[in-house]
Amino acid sequence: MVIKKGKIRYIILGLLFFATSINYIDRQVIGILKPYIASDLGWSEFDYGLIVTIFQIAYALGLLISGALLDKFGTRIGYTIAIAIWSIAGMFHAAVRTVAGFACARFFLGLGESANFPAAIKTVAEWFPQRERAYATGWFNSGSTIGAIVAPMIVTGITLTMGWRWAFIITGSLGFIWIGLWLIFFYSPKQHPKLLKEEFDYIHQDEHSKEISENIRWISLFRYKQTYALCTTRFISDWVWWFFLFWSPDFLHKVYGIEIKEAVLPLIVIYLLASFGGIAGGWISSELIRRGFSVDTSRKRAVLICAITVLPVMFVPQIKSLWGSVILIALACSGHQGWAANMFTIISDIYPKKAVASMTGLTGFTAAIGGALSASFVGLILDATGSYFFIFAVASIVYLINWIIIRIFIPEIKPIIVEHSHNKILY
Repeated sequence: MVIKKGKIRYIILGLLFFATSINYIDRQVIGILKPYIASDLGWSEFDYGLIVTIFQIAYALGLLISGALLDKFGTRIGYTIAIAIWSIAGMFHAAVRTVAGFACARFFLGLGESANFPAAIKTVAEWFPQRERAYATGWFNSGSTIGAIVAPMIVTGITLTMGWRWAFIITGSLGFIWIGLWLIFFYSPKQHPKLLKEEFDYIHQDEHSKEISENIRWISLFRYKQTYALCTTRFISDWVWWFFLFWSPDFLHKVYGIEIKEAVLPLIVIYLLASFGGIAGGWISSELIRRGFSVDTSRKRAVLICAITVLPVMFVPQIKSLWGSVILIALACSGHQGWAANMFTIISDIYPKKAVASMTGLTGFTAAIGGALSASFVGLILDATGSYFFIFAVASIVYLINWIIIRIFIPEIKPIIVEHSHNKILY
């Protein structure tokens, strides 16, 4: 059977979207079920905080090692193992009874889930030409917001009909459905049994030199100023996304007095626009490349547009209208997701394919550290001032600061020269 041109890579893109959606569903289950579990098992707030912290630590540590392992063993095997680990860990939540048991389950969930984005970015780099990568990244990354929307509906429905333990079992089992589809459809382009030569040549149209076969040493990434620039941008910006996810319900409740049920529709609007923004942000740079602009110009213009989209969020604390605030927060979330689609893609623009997952993991680690620190930062500001004004003001400008960092420290987005022990190879 011959698969038509383009169909294989879009099937693979669909699987990346599916995996990212499952990733967010599985990580959100415990937060949605917290009231049920705390009541059933007698958790304190400290107990729950400890369990969440264990997940964050494991996720950050996993990002440091998962990228290197994916670059070494490949995405077909590496991604399969990662989702198997986090799916088993997700289902294991249903079997434990103690805080220590939940902490153990969350630790392995965090380790497994940490591989998702490095694996997905590496897969896009392998299967899409440069001009399509940002658009493809925007599509699979939108799975995060879809997962955020779907999770409460799935988990609530299962819990009310079957109990909270079944919510962990059923959502955890989704990963094994994905694994079956992944092993059926995914191979590297060089090994895929149904990939036409025409399609192979289309995917590799940007490669003008022989691809190196040896692995890139993880530590060698620190030789390049681009590494520090990209890690810095993730460190100072990713916390904004988590702020919107975790604090928006609290903000809407305190400012507008809406309860949890009333917040569902505003949150769906925020997540849907965020999903659209991720796709649109990737489309902008991909479309500019198609129109003849350089990769450097296209990526930087797209990042600037996304940064400008976030700026109006600074006015949210002054707006008296609920839906006015919701729309500005939604625009900011869409700007972040568009920014993320391009920042993920810039990694594959600069680094060789053998280092893409490692670099994605490294930037993800710095993002996780920034996110962990921001939780304390936000809490301290709110305790000291009782106002969200300063937080929204900072959130509104960090993406513009990132654009400036990229302009200064990455004068041109282009492949780096990777040094090896006996030679230099230009990518």
